[in-house]
Amino acid sequence: MANPVLREEVFSKDLNNRNDGLQVERTMTTAGTLGKTCILATFMALTFAYTWYLQMAGFADKTAILATIGAIGGFITVLVICFGPKNRFLPISTSIYALLEGLFLGSVSAMFNTAYPGIVPQAMLGTILAIFGMYLVYSSKVIKNMDMFRKIVLISTFSVAGIYIAQLILGLFGLVIPGIFANGIVGIGFSVVVVAIAAFNLIIDFDFIDQFSGNVPDYFEWYGGFSLMVTIVWLYIEILKLLAKAQSRR
Repeated sequence: MANPVLREEVFSKDLNNRNDGLQVERTMTTAGTLGKTCILATFMALTFAYTWYLQMAGFADKTAILATIGAIGGFITVLVICFGPKNRFLPISTSIYALLEGLFLGSVSAMFNTAYPGIVPQAMLGTILAIFGMYLVYSSKVIKNMDMFRKIVLISTFSVAGIYIAQLILGLFGLVIPGIFANGIVGIGFSVVVVAIAAFNLIIDFDFIDQFSGNVPDYFEWYGGFSLMVTIVWLYIEILKLLAKAQSRR
């Protein structure tokens, strides 16, 4: 698998307990997981709209505080959800993540849209098309989630993460990795590759959720939805950055 929050051991532990004789009344389903994903997306949209409005209305200082709370709080919540106990509190913890992430995304999106008018609707449309496109590719078996495919996506995902971490460290010293974060051909090409990697992660996510549907308690639908949201948020941000690079060249 590639999505770092959709770890197999999270589901396998509960699956092993069930095989040992611990039965559950209701089990996770693919449809239920997609439904929970939509609920989390709605929560995220609410706080997204709030910080978007504040940023556009000129309350930049207040928005900056909320965005910082969203970014830091969202990161902490991700760690709690990933490494904490998986139980019936998942609906609460994953909803908190969605609300916090929306605070951050709304502010960032508003700033991008101010610099490049109309870019946010384009990024949203691109994200939606990528989600449905990858689900169609997955469901039609055009691309199969084979071991080699998973390894390639996994290596690519962690390579991108390594580049971002390296840039974060270099940024503390006022340095920038040449080319890939600029709006030149190399920078745009890098963004295209990252968008593709993020999109391919969706195929692995869909397949992983299907594998455990019917085998773990239904509250894991919230964890599956949360995992999908992490990939979708990453995909949206990368599309936003790609469009910004492209528009800046005009």
